[in-house]
Amino acid sequence: METPPRALPSALASALAFGASGAVLVLEIVALRLVGPYVGVTLQVSSSVIGVALAAIAYGAWLGGRLADRYDPRALLAPALILGAIGTAITLPLVRWGGELLRGGAAPAVLMLAALAIFLPAFVLSTVAPMVVKLQLGDLREAGSVVGRLSSIGTLGAITATLVTGFVFVAAMPSSVIVLSLAVLLGVGGLALGWWLRRDMPGSPRARAALAAVGLVGAGLGATSPNPCDVETAYHCAQVQADPARPGGQTLILNSARHSYVDLNDPEYLEFEYVQWIAATAGTLPAGPVDALHIGGGGFTVPSYLRATRPGSDQLVLELDGGLVDLDKQKLGLVTGPDLRVEVGDARVRLAGQATDSYDFVVGDAFGHLVVPWHLATREMAVDVARVLRTDGIYAQNVIDYPPNRFIRAEVATVAAAFAHVALIAPPEALAGGRGSNFVILASESPLPLDQVRTGLGTLAKEPVTVLSGDSLADFVADARVLTDDYAPVDQLLAG
Repeated sequence: METPPRALPSALASALAFGASGAVLVLEIVALRLVGPYVGVTLQVSSSVIGVALAAIAYGAWLGGRLADRYDPRALLAPALILGAIGTAITLPLVRWGGELLRGGAAPAVLMLAALAIFLPAFVLSTVAPMVVKLQLGDLREAGSVVGRLSSIGTLGAITATLVTGFVFVAAMPSSVIVLSLAVLLGVGGLALGWWLRRDMPGSPRARAALAAVGLVGAGLGATSPNPCDVETAYHCAQVQADPARPGGQTLILNSARHSYVDLNDPEYLEFEYVQWIAATAGTLPAGPVDALHIGGGGFTVPSYLRATRPGSDQLVLELDGGLVDLDKQKLGLVTGPDLRVEVGDARVRLAGQATDSYDFVVGDAFGHLVVPWHLATREMAVDVARVLRTDGIYAQNVIDYPPNRFIRAEVATVAAAFAHVALIAPPEALAGGRGSNFVILASESPLPLDQVRTGLGTLAKEPVTVLSGDSLADFVADARVLTDDYAPVDQLLAG
């Protein structure tokens, strides 16, 4: 009769299940940030990364189970961790080299880049759990307790890794540091485990009944609950509300936030303050038609204003959400045509396809709820905006922030890293850290016409507003860090 392999100590088995599952989830979250600059941050990209990760977990668990039945799992655990460390370490070059080749939003490219970002390390690390289970199964009468306990511990590891990565790691360090640190931890853990397992220290696992009850509640609530949306797009719960105080006034609400205001009877009417500031900036451009690029469409307020005030202008809007464009056409009077075109897709990816020196005016007004998507807030993004602008063109970027103004200071520093001349428009109280507000960053390779901007603000702006530049702006920015594709904790900065 063949002697079964000695069981691992219960604490060690639990630590391996917890750590291996947690490592896979760290990789999954970071993978979304690694692939974003190349294929965008869309539902398809997120789904691809999640789907590839789940496939890696499934195949890894299957292979780990087969290997555990054929060989002594004690001889395989340390090599699995070390191979997982190697797979993690090579993720960065695979994504960064492969990303340049696969740049774009095509489905095959998205799936391939997602696979490069996560499949190999997740596959190898997922072989650990069935090996640990095999080593803990000393008595078939306790199989349910053993499998349930280790499964629940692995799930807790995944949950812990998800929360800590999202709330702590991403805010504290660049993505590359997270990946490399994880690789080092896995490698050291594998070496230490290999050394320990060679020692003749028999151990018997203590049976600890731990039944994991994972309930998925509310699977059908979406179909039965009242729907607050006019349209549920792939990215937004969208609603249009009529303004009872102004005939023709319509407010676009996305995920409970007032996103845009459109007057169906008067496209030159501007309700939101930040839109007035952008319009005042547009008024400083040379008379006549302009070539304008809009990063984010929303309610298409600014494109409609430019169409009305500068007939003959050529405008292109980059909007992620095709469902939102359809809603704008149905309820907000949007009419597209040769002079106002829409490209549906991720703005970072679409911007890369625009010709150099092709626009007089670029407006950045893309938001995921209240925050600029992180990959649209980096130095690399600002450099690409500078590339498509003509020398005397102006970039106007809308940003929302709250005291202590950490995000807007970082974003001004980021834009200043790509442009020779930068200014900031905001209410005095918001600049002083007294309240949350919209801020509009202005940037150009040529000196900005700030006197003309101030004159325009005096005409269009309904509330007092300040234009910061030069030393005053430098004092406001202080030591804020430039955001990059490798380090852009936008959500954490906004949270204060």
